[in-house]
Amino acid sequence: MFSSVAHLARANPFNAPHLQLVYDGLAGPCSSPAGPPGPPRRSRNLAAAAVEEYSCEYGSMKFYALCGLGGILSCGLTHTAVVPLDLVKCRMQVDPQKYKGIFNGFSITLKEDGVRGLAKGWAPTFIGYSMQGLCKFGFYEIFKVVYSNMLGEENTYLWRTSLYLAASASAEFFADIALAPMEAAKVRIQTQPGYANTLRDAAPKMYKEEGLNAFYKGVAPLWMRQIPYTMMKFACFERTVEALYKFVVPKPRSECSKGEQLVVTFVAGYIAGVFCAIVSHPADSVVSVLNKEKGSTASQVLHPRCRSL
Repeated sequence: MFSSVAHLARANPFNAPHLQLVYDGLAGPCSSPAGPPGPPRRSRNLAAAAVEEYSCEYGSMKFYALCGLGGILSCGLTHTAVVPLDLVKCRMQVDPQKYKGIFNGFSITLKEDGVRGLAKGWAPTFIGYSMQGLCKFGFYEIFKVVYSNMLGEENTYLWRTSLYLAASASAEFFADIALAPMEAAKVRIQTQPGYANTLRDAAPKMYKEEGLNAFYKGVAPLWMRQIPYTMMKFACFERTVEALYKFVVPKPRSECSKGEQLVVTFVAGYIAGVFCAIVSHPADSVVSVLNKEKGSTASQVLHPRCRSL
């Protein structure tokens, strides 16, 4: 499978560092061996910037491995770093009467659980989001290659935003299946006082109470939250990078230093992060409440009247 994907990757338009559509204007007279030169015609070509030295070949196994490693670092480490904030956020979502705001939530948590209480759920967060990042970033590049070869070179450029959306949605579908068990354990640890303090305590207890359903009942709400989030993140990021180089950066990307390119990447990522957080927030609340309550379903969370029956 991976050898065929690698073959497609080498032939697809994303193999070039900068893909752009070039209108050549008058490309020259049309001529044929049988007659005189015809009128000039317009031609449309796909051109790429000069090939530079890269650490690995696009579409190679090393390339996908590095993408997966980047996903682990960008998702696993960053989500683990903000566990205290995530813990307070989840508690605000499931018990808004008690936790009325961010600062109030931190104050109550510190008073009841101490400083160590702010780290509850760090293990399932690190494991779950590392697995999610591995699948998200790795499969995104694979699906981008596969879909671009289905469209063809020119259509890939013309419909690149749709391609980003489709590839990211496909990647996130599988990434959430990898994330769901750890997300369920994390929410139980963080939002149910006295239930469990560690992943080793929570996982066996959840399995004993509800079986495998305890770990995967939240996968549909996860799709509701993460697929729009990831579609917005990747599509917005890719197009923001294009816009920054076109309208803001005073020189072509090929002439920018590594540091300058990193700044552009950071700015584009920050802008994309703001938009995707807004898109995913409603479903995020559903995931928190669903994984907190034993035996609950997504429909019961979305329709409070059903929960009281």
